[in-house]
Amino acid sequence: MNIFEELKERGLVFQTTDEEALVKALTEGQVSYYTGYDPTADSLHLGHLVAILTSRRLQLAGHKPYALVGGATGLIGDPSFKDAERSLQTKDTVDGWVTKIQGQLSRFLDFENGDNKAEMVNNYDWFSDISFIDFLRDVGKYFTVNYMMSKDSVKKRIETGISYTEFAYQIMQGYDFYELNDKHNVTLQIGGSDQWGNMTAGTELLRRKADKTGHVMTVPLITDSTGKKFGKSEGNAVWLDAEKTSPYEMYQFWLNVMDDDAVRFLKIFTFLSLEEIAEIEKEFDAARHERLAQKVLAREVVILVHGEKAYQQALNITEQLFAGNIKALSAKELKQALHGIPTYDVQSEDNLNLIDILVTAGVSPSKRQAREDVQNGAIYINGDRVQDLDYTLSDTDKIDGELTVIRRGKKKYSVLTY
Repeated sequence: MNIFEELKERGLVFQTTDEEALVKALTEGQVSYYTGYDPTADSLHLGHLVAILTSRRLQLAGHKPYALVGGATGLIGDPSFKDAERSLQTKDTVDGWVTKIQGQLSRFLDFENGDNKAEMVNNYDWFSDISFIDFLRDVGKYFTVNYMMSKDSVKKRIETGISYTEFAYQIMQGYDFYELNDKHNVTLQIGGSDQWGNMTAGTELLRRKADKTGHVMTVPLITDSTGKKFGKSEGNAVWLDAEKTSPYEMYQFWLNVMDDDAVRFLKIFTFLSLEEIAEIEKEFDAARHERLAQKVLAREVVILVHGEKAYQQALNITEQLFAGNIKALSAKELKQALHGIPTYDVQSEDNLNLIDILVTAGVSPSKRQAREDVQNGAIYINGDRVQDLDYTLSDTDKIDGELTVIRRGKKKYSVLTY
C-alpha cells in the first residue's frame, strides 16, 4: 500500500485536484508540500491535528514538509465559512501567536534530520516586502473578479457583506503557493476541506503566472457521528496547549467519544498500523462496554501531543478519581482534574465551620439545605464523607496547603483555594 492509498484507507483524503497525477508524483519521488496555519489564537486545536498528522505521515513516507504559519494572512482574516468579519488583531498579538504555533508544530514534524527535514516558513517574510502596486500588477491581474466571486467562501458572504480585505484573502493564499513553489519547488498543498477555494487559487496562479501545475489535497473536517465538529468556533475546542486544555481533559475527551466514532478516530489520529487497528476493532466489538478502542485512542493521542509522562499522570488522575481517592492526588493533579469547576478563594475572615463555608462557597444554597446535606451524608471533604454538623475545616483538610475538594452528592464538585 503506497502512502496515498493509506491516507485514503484512513479516511484522510477528501478532495484532490488530480488524483492520478498526485499519486504518480508521490510514488515517483520526493514531493515538497506545505500546510498553512493562520494564527487566529495562541494555540492550535484538535481540528488542526488532522492536517498536522497527515503532514507527518507524508514526511515519514519520505516527502518534505513546509509548515507555513501565516503572520501576514493572520493579520487579514480568512472569510471561509464565517458568518461575519473576523476581528483584526494587532501585529504584536499575531507575532506572539505565530511563535506559539510554530513551537507546537515543532513537536509533530522532524525539523532536524534527513534530506526531507521540515522547514518552518512565515508568509509575512515575503508579503512585508511587496508594495500594493506591485501586488496588484504582478498577482492581482491573474485573478478575475468573476473567478473570485465563484468561491463558496465569498458567495456565502455576499448577502451579509464582505470587506475587500477578506475578499482579497484568497489571492494572498494563492500567492503563498506560488512563492513556495518558486523558492522551494513546493508542488502540493494540504489543508482542511473548508480551504478548497483558497487552495485552488494557488494552483490557478501557478498555472497562469508560471505555467506550472500544482496539486491540492484536502483532509475532511472531522465530525462525530452526530455531526458535531472539532473546532474552536463551535465552542468545544480541545486545545493542543496544555495550559488551555490539560492532558487529563484531553484524555477524558477521547475516553468519552462514542462507540461509533472510536475506531474511525484511531485511523485518523494515531500512528497505529491499520492491521493493529483491525485487531483492536475485533476485540472492541466483542465487548464494547470495556471501551478498549477509546482507551487506546486516549492513550495514543495524549502521548502524541503531550508525552508519556503526561499520559501516565492523566491515567493516574482518572483511576484515583474513579476510586474516590482524592487524597492520593497532588494539588497540581487536582487542578488538572477539576479545571473549570466552581472554585472559591477562602478569605481570612471566613467562618470555616462546615455549614457556613458550604453556603459561603455556594456549595449549598442555604444553611438549612447545608445541614440537610451533611446529615444525609451528601457532603465529602477530600473524598471522605462528613456528617458532623459542628465540623470545622483546618490545615489538615488542605491538600499540599493549597486546596480542599468538596463533593456534594455523586458528581457536584467544588474547590476551596487558600
